[in-house]
Amino acid sequence: MPLVRTSDLVTSARATGEPVFAFNVITVEHAEAIAAGAESADRPAILQISENAVKFHGGRVGPIAAAASAVAAASTARLSLHLDHVEDRTLLRQAHAHGFSSVMFDASKLPYGDNVKATAEAVRWGRERDIWVEAELGRVGGKAGDAHTPGVRTDPAEAAAYVADTGVDALAVAVGSTHAMTARTATLDHALITALRAAVPVPLVLHGSSGVPDEELRRAVAAGMTKINVGTALNTAFTDAVRAFLEAHPSTVDPRSYLRPARAAMGETVAGFLRNVSRRW
Repeated sequence: MPLVRTSDLVTSARATGEPVFAFNVITVEHAEAIAAGAESADRPAILQISENAVKFHGGRVGPIAAAASAVAAASTARLSLHLDHVEDRTLLRQAHAHGFSSVMFDASKLPYGDNVKATAEAVRWGRERDIWVEAELGRVGGKAGDAHTPGVRTDPAEAAAYVADTGVDALAVAVGSTHAMTARTATLDHALITALRAAVPVPLVLHGSSGVPDEELRRAVAAGMTKINVGTALNTAFTDAVRAFLEAHPSTVDPRSYLRPARAAMGETVAGFLRNVSRRW
């Protein structure tokens, strides 16, 4: 079906107390796997393309965005297209032309005052184009310091002021998760999630969810998380499947031979997250 809007998926999820998952797209196989997993689990999902993925594709967002959109159009699942962790304002300004209904503008590396100013400008730009804007406050592990270092987690009072001053539609918060984890061993600060949910009027987003066990994710959703981002778990499934195939068939040269099981493994991973964390299952 045609792409749906990220804001619609997030609003619906928040109203029902369900999570909505955003999965990172690097290749067309990622997009196909996410669609297949969403169809299998009968759940919506967000196709999420990061600035780093755009850099991988030579700095051109159009081709991978078009491929993801085409995959969504051919799918029976409700899928949206989201541009993630955008720091480059030139890339930000391309979002609308390439079918993105949402962006995560990442000014988290800037001093607080500069973060607020840059994010407010991005939100104003998004409002003019009906683009939903997510931002980040605090430092999620794996980017700039350990997730458990004192002072890196999001402060509820600061979060409330940040949302009021920027007008963001959703807020990614630092509550103990870490980007790029390959083992699901992270523990979250559920009391902090509850406090943040009470402090801010917009949906909360959890980045670095690949390393968070299902039960921790279920508790996080119950405490107030709405959008759950997953990337590394798909890449782990992809790489493990490719490695296993090539070890068993070392003379293989046709990439379709190993991309097929890799895509299937990612699809199973997507369906697993959607089934195991949703309160419906």
